[in-house]
Amino acid sequence: MFSMILRNTNKEHIIWSRNKLVNYFIRGCKGDCCDPCAPKNIPCPPYPAYTPSPPCSSCPRPQYPPFYCCPRTKYDVNFICVNDKPPSTTVRDFFDRASQIFFWTELIRGFAVTLAHVFKEPATINYPFEKGPLSPRFKGEHALRRYPSGEERCIACKLCEAICPAQAITIDAEQRQDGSRRAVRYDIDMTKCIFCGFCQQACPVDAIVEGPNFEYSTETHEELLYNKEKLLSNGDRWEPEIASNIRDNHLYR
Repeated sequence: MFSMILRNTNKEHIIWSRNKLVNYFIRGCKGDCCDPCAPKNIPCPPYPAYTPSPPCSSCPRPQYPPFYCCPRTKYDVNFICVNDKPPSTTVRDFFDRASQIFFWTELIRGFAVTLAHVFKEPATINYPFEKGPLSPRFKGEHALRRYPSGEERCIACKLCEAICPAQAITIDAEQRQDGSRRAVRYDIDMTKCIFCGFCQQACPVDAIVEGPNFEYSTETHEELLYNKEKLLSNGDRWEPEIASNIRDNHLYR
C-alpha cells in the first residue's frame, strides 16, 4: 500500500510518510510522542512496533498502553462495511420486497419445503432393531485376540501400557518355560480410556484392538474394569468382525 501511495517520492520521504501513517492508523498518534514523560512536539519512535515508556520517577505508572495520552475518537478510525451490499432502491425491487412482506411468499415457500419432505423416505432408523453401517476404523469396546491355534497373541511387551495417554492399561508379565513372554494380568479401566486407538497402533502382533461393539453400557463402575478374561472373551466374540476390519484397513497402516 505504501509503495502505491508514495511511488513518485524519494526514499527519505517514503520512510517519513510510512512512519507517519503507521503512527496515525495503528497507534492513533498525530505527531507527538505517546510517552507522557517526554516533551511535546517530538516525533514518535520509528516503525515497526510500539514500545512502552520506560519507568521513571515522574510517572505515577511505569508503563502506559497505546493511545493513553492521545486517545482516538470516532473521527480517527475508518470503519469498513463488511456486510452485504445495501438493498436496491429501484421501483421494481421495492415492489418485489413489498409483495414478499404482504403476501407471505417466504412463509409459503417454507411450508412447501416442509410438505416436500413429508412424502420422502425418512433418514432415521428404528434403533435398536435397525443399525447403520460402521467404518472399519470404528473404535469401540476393547478386545484381546488369539491366533487361529488358540494361543494368545499378547507377548506382554507393554508398548500399549507405555503409549496410553490416559494410563488406563496395567500389564503384568511372566516368562514361560519355553522362554516366551505372556501377560498374566491385562487390565483396562474403561472409565479412563479416551478411545484414541494408540494401543491398537502400538501393538506389534495386533493383540489389543478396539472392536466394533459400542453397546456395552453398565450400571456399576466395577463392570467397566476389564481384566484379561473379559478382554479375551470379547476377542472370541468379535473375532470375525475384527479380522475383517483389519483386512480392510491394512492399506492405511
